[in-house]
Formats: sequence, C-alpha cells, structure tokens
Amino acid sequence: MDYEDIPIAAGIKPMLTLGEVSRLLHVHNNTLRRWSDSGIIKAYRIGARGDRRFRQDDIVLFLAQLSVYKGDSRKVGMVSR
Repeated sequence: MDYEDIPIAAGIKPMLTLGEVSRLLHVHNNTLRRWSDSGIIKAYRIGARGDRRFRQDDIVLFLAQLSVYKGDSRKVGMVSR
C-alpha cells in the first residue's frame, strides 16, 4: 500500500501495522508484541480487537536508541510517549 496515495490531514502521519514494523526491524511479530507489552517500543491499540499500530517517529527513535546500545534491545528502555 502506498501511503502517499491516501489523503491525510496536514501534520498527521500514517501509523504502521505490526507486520510492517516487524518486517522493517527484521523481528518476528511475537517479538514486537513482547517489546510493546514490556514498554521497549510504544504501540497504540486501536479498534475493538486492540490491534497495535506504531508511529513512524517512535520507530525512528527506537532505531536510534538501538544503535547507541549496539543492538541490545534490553538496554533501549521505554520509547518516549
């Protein structure tokens, strides 16, 4: 899906799905769920099923922190909200 084709209100960025972020980070979906549940990476719950969505800015911040700690996700801590 091309997010550029979707009209979005000014200043609002599209959210990423669990699958999209898992592929981006090269981790299993369950790993991303565990990181979300433990506060390592911020997720927003939407809909009746409570599906997770992730802000692009939070993922960029997570990657920046991860590079500082040389890939050790246990040291990254909570992404600012």
